[in-house]
Amino acid sequence: MEWEEPGILLEARAYGDADLIVSVFTSGQGLHKGLVRGGASRRQVALWQSGNLLALRWTGRLPEQLGHLTGESIQAIAPGAMEEPLSLALLRAACAVAAGALPEREPHGQSFAALLHLLPRIATHHATPADLVRFELTLLSDLGYGLDLATCAVTGASQGLTRVSPRTGRAVSEEAAGAWRDRLLPLPGFLRPGANETGAAPEDWRDALRLTGHFLERDAFGHHHRPLPEARRHLYQLVETRIAEANAPSRSG
Repeated sequence: MEWEEPGILLEARAYGDADLIVSVFTSGQGLHKGLVRGGASRRQVALWQSGNLLALRWTGRLPEQLGHLTGESIQAIAPGAMEEPLSLALLRAACAVAAGALPEREPHGQSFAALLHLLPRIATHHATPADLVRFELTLLSDLGYGLDLATCAVTGASQGLTRVSPRTGRAVSEEAAGAWRDRLLPLPGFLRPGANETGAAPEDWRDALRLTGHFLERDAFGHHHRPLPEARRHLYQLVETRIAEANAPSRSG
């Protein structure tokens, strides 16, 4: 048995002295694992870095076996992301979320396309947490846990949406929220109907990460009885730190 397809390296862990067990994501095969002989060697280690786009070949005697993977570079994403802390945090979070939330060997073409669009933007430092959140919304939808942020769950209105129900994932207008406002999740402006991320502030990033993080943890990761990945939690903390630093009183004299 074998297949050949371009894919994204999501994670790699050591296996023995020089081998790796890797998780890759392709459009046709979905999340797929395999053994890479010599993957941790000096010659190959740069190839098997999270986020890199590779031409992959998997072989196995039976379809259900772990099998062996080989790869050639199509686009190196990791080196560019490592030059800037936020980009590196975004890369690690995106790959960890995909690796942990996706079921093995099930195609999820929309999620693959969304991640494939996101990674080059991360590598060139053009991506923000808002871009990651949009990928996470696509992933949630692709897995059957999509949020409805287009209309108010109470009134049906598409204007004045400011909150999201943590139970149903549906948007709620400021007027309809009423006394329940503090029990609902904030809906940042760039996720409202007709909006875009231009001008989104770090506070908007934080609220958006909190929003998708809630549903990822409850549904996508909860389904597998796993916590939200540490890399994803680290990104949230990084954004909170930037907000705190920006709001700290300046010292003079």
